[in-house]
Amino acid sequence: MNMNCMKCKKNITLDEAAMTKKLINRGTSSYYCADCLAEAFEITPDDIWEKIRYFKETGCTLFLHSGD
Repeated sequence: MNMNCMKCKKNITLDEAAMTKKLINRGTSSYYCADCLAEAFEITPDDIWEKIRYFKETGCTLFLHSGD
């Protein structure tokens, strides 16, 4: 699946799309890259990736997709 960040237009990963759903709204169809999410929440991109790892480790179903 090919998705682009709504703000910067960069290609995003399924994990970034899942994090958008987790932070913004599960029903969204607008996705953001880790850099733009971090900017919006005034944190670092590393913080976003750390949370992605955490949610995957804890079994959050938004982060369970093929290829894991």
